[in-house]
Amino acid sequence: QMEDFQIYEKYCQNKPRSESLWRQFSDSVFFQECQRKLDHKLSLDSYLLKPVQRITKYQLLLKEMLKYSKNCEGAEDLQEALTSILGILKAVNDSMHQIAITGYDGNLNDLGKLLMQGSFNVWTDHKKGHSKVKDLARFKPMQRHLFLHEKAVLFCKKREENGEGYEKAPSYSYKHSLNMAAVGITENVKGDAKKFEIWYNAREEVYIIQAPTPEVKATWVNEIRKVLT
Repeated sequence: QMEDFQIYEKYCQNKPRSESLWRQFSDSVFFQECQRKLDHKLSLDSYLLKPVQRITKYQLLLKEMLKYSKNCEGAEDLQEALTSILGILKAVNDSMHQIAITGYDGNLNDLGKLLMQGSFNVWTDHKKGHSKVKDLARFKPMQRHLFLHEKAVLFCKKREENGEGYEKAPSYSYKHSLNMAAVGITENVKGDAKKFEIWYNAREEVYIIQAPTPEVKATWVNEIRKVLT
């Protein structure tokens, strides 16, 4: 399991270069001839996906085994294995999104571990700024993808890429970030069970965050609270 994760993690670290090379040579005569000689029905790109596919299949296999092993010896070990692979899947998924961030002037590794990432509606209500801009920002939500790190939360704009395969993955344009050392949180916003507030520098900047569901909100609030305490 860990070997597959390490293979995929290595790919993530070198993804831009790997994809560039693959675009140049995937249709070359060399690869086509290798496929013909080996009598392989699938092209090389199909095999490149296998480490990712195997990781996702482990959880399905473990869940199916647990389904028929609840009262059997070893059920606790199966549950522990499932918990571990779900953690690995989350790490892989988070890595896929994080490496797609563009425009950040710095090293993301300096921000500490990536804890959560997801898309939200965001309203702003800042003390500073032109009144008309403030009014517009207050009533019109922005679509933002948030990345919660141990030391900062990043606000990015998600951009869907056209194409197929690797080309279809979204990218995220970095907009701004907040240092968690100066962040506060209001867990409940009146009138909407999916909203919470992130405020900065004694409410000089206020961000009203609307999660897709109350459950997603609760998960984020709990994780932010852990960071702050």
